[in-house]
Amino acid sequence: MWGKDIGIDLGTATVIIFIKDKGVVLREPSVVAMDQNNGRILAVGEDAKQMLGRTPGNVVAVRPLRDGVIADYTMTEVMLRQFIKKVTSGFERLVRHRVMICVPSGATDVERRAVLEAAIEVGAKEAYLIEEPMAAAIGAGLDIAEPRGNMVVDIGGGTTDIAVISLGGIVVSESLRVGGDKFDDGISRYVRKQFNLAIGEQTAEDLKVSIGTCYPQGEDMTMDVRGRDLIQGLPRQVKITSSDVAKAIEESVGAIVGGIRRVLELTPPELAADIIERGIILTGGGALLRGLPQLVTEQTEINTIVADHPLECVALGTGKALMELDKLKESGTVLSAFRRGRHR
Repeated sequence: MWGKDIGIDLGTATVIIFIKDKGVVLREPSVVAMDQNNGRILAVGEDAKQMLGRTPGNVVAVRPLRDGVIADYTMTEVMLRQFIKKVTSGFERLVRHRVMICVPSGATDVERRAVLEAAIEVGAKEAYLIEEPMAAAIGAGLDIAEPRGNMVVDIGGGTTDIAVISLGGIVVSESLRVGGDKFDDGISRYVRKQFNLAIGEQTAEDLKVSIGTCYPQGEDMTMDVRGRDLIQGLPRQVKITSSDVAKAIEESVGAIVGGIRRVLELTPPELAADIIERGIILTGGGALLRGLPQLVTEQTEINTIVADHPLECVALGTGKALMELDKLKESGTVLSAFRRGRHR
């Protein structure tokens, strides 16, 4: 009676929480800081992210999710518990809620079960799973129930999910272990190789967000970057251009475009015709990479657009899915459910 409908985008880089009648109420990095000496949790979310690469030996800042799935079950449970505590009042914490969480389309049964159990452990009365591209499509405002093809590409921190959706189901899909984190890794490696400079995760991400592009056009943007010189061992500053970033992430972006082309090749002709008419929809944080829509359009010859509020599409989709739960369960859109004491 008093429980809430809560949708959770449990992302590798960011956790976004949606509550019915309130909208998106939390957007925090998926990071937990812990004191290794006594096992005490020092910070979660944004506060913990600020500690990445800046902690003393006894303090570690960890990402409990890798490639879109749970890598550290205990830390994920701690993180979720703290986030749900943030978005609920004192009385509401005593009430068990109905929760919908997204998983990559390529997640195994074991990985899905781990997500369901984590939701129940942090206080859910009922937990449901939905695949990320399906949640993204719902959150982007697409009518997934109609007999027409929609193509969604959800680019998250750890995974990219590509799917063709029709009649409430996924017709063709591919899940790639490539996302924003791979972009950051590519930038770090490039700067190390080209400039003999070691930079941290935060700096690589700042480069991606500030001047990152995969389709250089017009004048190059530049950014001063500070790190540790690999030869002298001293702090040093270099100037990085957007063209440098484009070269650094070229391989990862190429893998995503290749995945889109493979899914299109397997798409039935009638649905392919619908996609040509409607275009390809990009969601997730990676959709904000400059030049990505233009690059995908050029490589596929299909108009590609970024959804409104791409960062929040999956979370919005999980919330909307709870509102139409019975209908989505009948169509098989909701993958599985977990009630306290019973799995079905």
